[in-house]
Amino acid sequence: MCRNIKTLFNYEPPATDAEIEASAVQFVRKLSGFTHPPKANQAAFDRAVVEVTDVASRLLASLETQASPRNRDVEAAKRKALSARRFGTAP
Repeated sequence: MCRNIKTLFNYEPPATDAEIEASAVQFVRKLSGFTHPPKANQAAFDRAVVEVTDVASRLLASLETQASPRNRDVEAAKRKALSARRFGTAP
């Protein structure tokens, strides 16, 4: 999976439409191999982003869990700490 795609389920506040769309863009970029598709493929790329966004939104709305919602700040701090351990801190 693309490392730029973040988990969006079970956060408080819930994922925004913009976050879901950004994940869809990353997913379509990964599948297509295009960061910026050529003009000949732009319509197909854009259509795929819209469709993936729609499916992802429906998926997130239908998922259920008994776990308490995660805090975005706490999860970001965990990722930052993991990155620092893995790659060292920046000078």
